[in-house]
Amino acid sequence: MVENAERLTTLEQVHQYVARTLSRLETLDPDRFPLTQQILNRSGKPCGIYYCLQGPRAVRLTAIWETEQNTILFYGSCGRRMQRTRLLEAPLVGA
Repeated sequence: MVENAERLTTLEQVHQYVARTLSRLETLDPDRFPLTQQILNRSGKPCGIYYCLQGPRAVRLTAIWETEQNTILFYGSCGRRMQRTRLLEAPLVGA
């Protein structure tokens, strides 16, 4: 599993980073396939974001940004964890 660190200061930067990284896992064009996102809540407060890239032939790649640890976990089309990115700086979810 690949591990790295990034400094992403806006939600748009996080979104673009996730789209590029998920696309790279399956050699997809990041501008060609939709990336959906859903805010995750714990006890009524935002605690992360779930991302899903819908690729060709029903391929689904996912990522979860866990905001308490500021870590994004990337999962391949088979559900195996492929990469972990620690955010050195990150925006607030829901801000």
